[in-house]
Amino acid sequence: MAETKEAVLVVCAHSDDQILGPGGALVKYSNEGKEIFTVIFSYGEISHLWLKKKVGVEIRVREAQEADKVIGGSGVVFFGLGEGNFKKEIQERDIKEKLKKIIKEKKPFRIFTHVMDDAHEDHRVVCNTVKEILDDIKFKGDLLGFDIWNVVDIKKRHLPKVYIDITDTFKLKMKALSCFKSQTHAMLIPYLIIYIGSFINGLKNDCKRAEKFYKIR
Repeated sequence: MAETKEAVLVVCAHSDDQILGPGGALVKYSNEGKEIFTVIFSYGEISHLWLKKKVGVEIRVREAQEADKVIGGSGVVFFGLGEGNFKKEIQERDIKEKLKKIIKEKKPFRIFTHVMDDAHEDHRVVCNTVKEILDDIKFKGDLLGFDIWNVVDIKKRHLPKVYIDITDTFKLKMKALSCFKSQTHAMLIPYLIIYIGSFINGLKNDCKRAEKFYKIR
């Protein structure tokens, strides 16, 4: 029988969050032979209001798939929820059961998702949904939270921190981010956060660059 590879799962709200947050770590795990799977709650097409919805969706899906290839991922699943309407549609479209099925099928040893106090409501809803599912199925692996928009710790400052050295994978993280060409206009602040944050995290861990996560469970 073929040996089953270890799996890592990232669950996020929008189609670039998986790279903005744990992109460097995902490349690192892929290089180690682990399978990387991504679940995205929305298409994020609202950032293309001047385009027809179908066109916006196609752009966002294509960009996420291109980025997935760069990081060595094994596939991206979109739930297609409406941005700002996650709570309602999670119930209406049985999203918890769909995500639960994916987790049971992939059997990840580690899951990445948003932190519980992220400034974006959709990010907070995703985090809470993931936590509820993992409690329900008594998940034994790690759940690590990543920041995107937060500048300071609020609710999570008591949580253990996990740092992952991305010195050797930082360039591929940035290459993956460059796949989201439709988001160039919105990337300035996230780019600054990534460059400055990864440098500071690296200083704290005797390496050039690192990503910081919070051990939620």
